[in-house]
Amino acid sequence: MSQLIKVSTCNLNQHSLSFSTNLKNLSTAIATASSSKSSYLLTPELSIPGYGCEDHFLESDTELHSWEVLATLVNSHESNCIVDVGMGIYVNGARYNCRVIFGREGIVMIRPKTSLANDGNYREGRYFTAFSGPTFAYTLPPCYTSLLTHPQTSCPFGLTPLKSLDSITLTSETCEELFTPSSPHITSSLSGVQIITNGSGSHHELRKLNQRLELIISCTKKCGGLYLYSNQRGNDGGRLYYDGSSLIVLNGEVLAQASQFGLKDVEVVSATVDLSEVDSYRGSRPSFGEQSRGNKTTFITLNTHITLPSTSPRHERTVSTSSPLKLSTPEEECLLGPACWMWDYLRRSSSSGYFLPLSGGADSSAVAAITYVMCDLAYKEYSTKTNYEVNETVERIMDGKVCESTEILCGEILHTTYMGTSNSSIKTYERSNNLAEKIGSYHLTANIDDMVLSVLSVFAKCTGKEPAFTSRGGTKREDLALQNIQARMRMVLAYMLAQLLPWCRGKSGFLLVLGSGNVDECLRGYLTKYDCSSADLNPIGSISKVDLKSMLKFAADKHGLTVLREIVEAPPTAELRPNEGENEHSQTDEDDMGMTYEELGVFGRLRKIGRCGPVSMYKKLLSRWPELSAEEVAAKVNRFFFYYAVNRHKMTTITPSYHAENYSPDDNRFDLRPFIYDSSWSWQKDALEALVENERVGFC
Repeated sequence: MSQLIKVSTCNLNQHSLSFSTNLKNLSTAIATASSSKSSYLLTPELSIPGYGCEDHFLESDTELHSWEVLATLVNSHESNCIVDVGMGIYVNGARYNCRVIFGREGIVMIRPKTSLANDGNYREGRYFTAFSGPTFAYTLPPCYTSLLTHPQTSCPFGLTPLKSLDSITLTSETCEELFTPSSPHITSSLSGVQIITNGSGSHHELRKLNQRLELIISCTKKCGGLYLYSNQRGNDGGRLYYDGSSLIVLNGEVLAQASQFGLKDVEVVSATVDLSEVDSYRGSRPSFGEQSRGNKTTFITLNTHITLPSTSPRHERTVSTSSPLKLSTPEEECLLGPACWMWDYLRRSSSSGYFLPLSGGADSSAVAAITYVMCDLAYKEYSTKTNYEVNETVERIMDGKVCESTEILCGEILHTTYMGTSNSSIKTYERSNNLAEKIGSYHLTANIDDMVLSVLSVFAKCTGKEPAFTSRGGTKREDLALQNIQARMRMVLAYMLAQLLPWCRGKSGFLLVLGSGNVDECLRGYLTKYDCSSADLNPIGSISKVDLKSMLKFAADKHGLTVLREIVEAPPTAELRPNEGENEHSQTDEDDMGMTYEELGVFGRLRKIGRCGPVSMYKKLLSRWPELSAEEVAAKVNRFFFYYAVNRHKMTTITPSYHAENYSPDDNRFDLRPFIYDSSWSWQKDALEALVENERVGFC
């Protein structure tokens, strides 16, 4: 016999500690699900306070305001839809990351998280305790009960699944629990639970979404059941972008999927499901019956029906069919992820726009392209006149002007300047101007020779010394100092322009300065402290040079920015030494670094993901680079670790960057390593030399 229900899940753009905004978005999602006659709505992890509160979770105020928001939601809830939200709750000396399930009569149950995320970007164990133990009656705090219009003093607190009056069974797991070896959904499925929900806070990382979605699909394909997944979307207040893609899956088939990237704060997706298909699916697998035999599960009675109302229109009683997964390419991820992250940063900071030193090279051009795509997304939303948040921000930035195209909006948001010296080439100047003209940015050209000469003049008067480049008789130390002062003068001018360009244009406000150092250069330390790598935020700080080049080619074709192909094909150069060539600059980044960008990507992944020191990295690279001798491999490994050690201190001042790559060297956030090293690596180097000698003797 069929058992039709309608369920909903959502992407929500929730911002840490912005309780008013979070309440508004939750209310919108609940209203949308209720109006569609959904019986159940799932929201993301910690959807009331926001996921990224970090040490604010340790403050009693955060929980107090979460209870206040919850009371507002419960008091205003009038439909038959069951709602599942997230917040932190302090109980008997421990703080738990909880799901709070409520209906119009109050809280049905509180379900705490049993496995915490404590790797990579996550520190849940710093704020919360993993729950273990029996379900008990929890006395609700006065700060909540005093606000209720319908009295309630307690509710169940624990892991026991729920059963509705019409015998529909459901339970929760939260984010990390899906990824654990013995996930709760396995035990729950074998206990006969039909619906499993997962409120999550999962960040975007290149090439990661397919892993997450395939895991959800495979778990229901193996165990059967209806799985609801809800994820945050947007910048929650830090380096991470949560990429939505909320999902409804039945027996391994995707019924509904929310978008991965976008500027909508609330996106609800729903599906009508015949739950008898769960029993049929499981019943056709004898192995499932064998393993589930003898399970005796106690359920908490949910005092409501969660089937479709008998009065629902006929079209709402049509069962949802499967649809293909929607996955972005890495090139699209490189463009859209940082673009959406930047939009949230722009509107929440109340800034007037962005300032970017545009050199005509691949990195700064990539940041310009991402900002252009951000403007394109915003203009398309603005054109529909249905997205209040986007409309409000666009109108604030346009300041009374008419916005008729992406380029017009980009001209108001993005301010670019080519900061050249006598060492700069005409080619980079032309590329910078051409790109700025194509995307419509407000563009200036500045020659900073006078600034550099002024500093050198002060230095000469102070010390009686005049440094020179190596090509003009100076030492390497002098040469490097002369390069660094050019780079640092660009940062000084960048911040002055960011403060005063709105004033120059008769506008109010300020600009946020954009950095443009890629993950490989940060890893190698190929940047100057407090140069243009120092900014307010960096959209590409965790994206590799290889991925950036692919993204630029994609953007050239997708958005008609043909100049980007010319930029990709040009050799990367800092242009800080006198140029000895006639066309392209004779100074190239890879020559300066002593290694290629492809090699840096390999070193970075082995160091972070492979957890390799010099010896284990050498052993792995021997087989990966068979065309090189053992001596050559060892030399490359030694060179990488030397520069990593002497430059690691630069990561303590690195600009906050969009997190996109899991070998990011971002200091004290994602990459917890010292910043002061013995750069000789003497013990490790001796071990490498012994291995190289053994390899040589063995081959002889």
